[in-house]
Amino acid sequence: MLIEKIPQKTVLQFQALKEFGLERLATYYQGCHFDICEYSLGIKLMCEYLYHYAFAEVSGCLVCRDEYEGIVYFDYPVAGESGDVKAALCAIEDYCLEQDIPLRFTTLPPSVLGELTARYDGVHLRKTYECRDYCYRIDDVLRFEGKKYAGQRNHIRRFARLYPNARFRRMTKSDLPRLEHFADRFDAAFQKKGIDALHEREEAFSILRMDREDLFRVGCMELDGEIIGVALGEKCGDTLVEHIEKALSSEYEGVYPALFQAFVAEFGGDCRYVNREDDAADRGLRNSKLQYHPSHISQKYDMDVLNLLSFIDEIPTITTERLTLNAITESDAESYGALCLDDKHNRYWGYDYRTDVGDAPADGRYFVQTVAEDFAARRNLSLAIRVGECFVGEVVLYRLDNRGTAELGVRILPAYLRRGYAKEAFAAMADWALYTLGAEHVVARCFRENTASEQLLSSLMKRTHEDDRMLYFEKTV
Repeated sequence: MLIEKIPQKTVLQFQALKEFGLERLATYYQGCHFDICEYSLGIKLMCEYLYHYAFAEVSGCLVCRDEYEGIVYFDYPVAGESGDVKAALCAIEDYCLEQDIPLRFTTLPPSVLGELTARYDGVHLRKTYECRDYCYRIDDVLRFEGKKYAGQRNHIRRFARLYPNARFRRMTKSDLPRLEHFADRFDAAFQKKGIDALHEREEAFSILRMDREDLFRVGCMELDGEIIGVALGEKCGDTLVEHIEKALSSEYEGVYPALFQAFVAEFGGDCRYVNREDDAADRGLRNSKLQYHPSHISQKYDMDVLNLLSFIDEIPTITTERLTLNAITESDAESYGALCLDDKHNRYWGYDYRTDVGDAPADGRYFVQTVAEDFAARRNLSLAIRVGECFVGEVVLYRLDNRGTAELGVRILPAYLRRGYAKEAFAAMADWALYTLGAEHVVARCFRENTASEQLLSSLMKRTHEDDRMLYFEKTV
C-alpha cells in the first residue's frame, strides 16, 4: 500500500563555501555592519574545518548554516542591497521545520536581539564571553596618544631604533617564496601546540598564500629582504577586521605593536574601527588585547529558539464528554502499534514510519518510545484518545513554528470509526492549544481526495487555501 506523503515546501538549498563562491560571500560581508568577526569571509575560510559552513541566498540575503558537534546553528541573515531579512528568517524557519531540527542562532550581534526575542514564542540566550571581539578606533591606533598608550609607543620606538631598515609594505604574489621562508622560521619558534592553535596556524598560512588582493588586505614587515611579520584583514562595513597577525617576536623586539600600527596605517584609511577578533579564552591574548585599550568589546550571543511546548512540564490530560486525552504509555504498545502499522488505514496520514526506521523492525514499543522522545525534546505532543480505559486513537500537535502556530492531526483505530471520536478529540486538542498552551493559530491539512478528513476539518476550522494536492485549514483565537 502506497503511503501518501505530505509535500514539503521548497526550502533553502545550501552549498559549501567554495561551491557558493568566495566573491559572492565577500560582496555580502563587505557591506555588513555587525562589527563581529564571524560575519567576514576570512573567518569562514579559517574556521571551515571546525564549523562546516554552508551557504544559501534567499530574498537578497546571505544565510549561513554552521554545524558544530552535530548541532546545526544559523548566523543572522546578512542583507545585500534591498535584501529582505524577514523573508530570509522565514526561510530558515521553514528549513528547520522540514528538517525537523531545533532553530538555533549563533554569534548574534546585540542589535538584533530585540527583534528576534519579539519574533519567537520564547528564547534561551547565552553570552559567549570567550568569543567577544576587541575593537579599536583607527585614529587611536595611528597615534597611540596619551599616557595609557605609553607602553605601545615605547615598543614601537624601540623597534624603530633597533631595526631602522624595517619597512611595512603590501604583499604581492611575488612574495610567496619569502612567505614560505617566514613560515618556516615562525614554525621553529611556535610555542602553542594545542590542536586548535595548530589548525589556526595552518589555515592562516593557507589564506596568506591565496593571492587574492581583491578579497583581502595583506601586508608584511620586511627587514633587509626578509619577512619578519605578516598581517591580513578585510573591510566589513566601517571596520577593518584583522584576521592574521604573525611575527618573529622572539627575534625582533617590538615587532607586534609596530606591525599592528603599520597594518592599520596602510589599510585602515577608509574604516572607523579595527577588530582584532576574540581572545579564545587565552589569558595571554586577553591581557595583550586589553593593553591596547579597545574602544569597545563586541559582545556576541547564542540563541536557542523555544516553541510553546517548552513551557509545559508534563504531558497534559484533557477530558471531554466522552473522551480522555492523555499520555501514550507502554501499556498501549499493542493497540498503538496496530494503529501505526496499518498501511491501508494510514494511507493519508502523510508520514511513513519507514522513512525513519528503514528496514529495521518496528513494533508498538518503538512507537511508544518515539512519542516519549518527541515530547522530551518538545518537538511534538502525541496524546492517546481513550474511551474509559480503552485506547481508540491518537491526536497529535506537531510542526510548532516557534511563532504561535502549531499543526494538528488525528487518527482512530478502524474498529472505532464513525462514532465522532476524531472530531471530539480534535476539537478538544485545538481548544487546549489555543486557550491553555497559548497558541495563536492552529492549522491542519489533508489530501484533496481524503473526503472524510475534509469534512471533519471543514466542520471545525476555516479553509484558508489549497494547492494541487492539499487543502489547508486554520483556527485562531
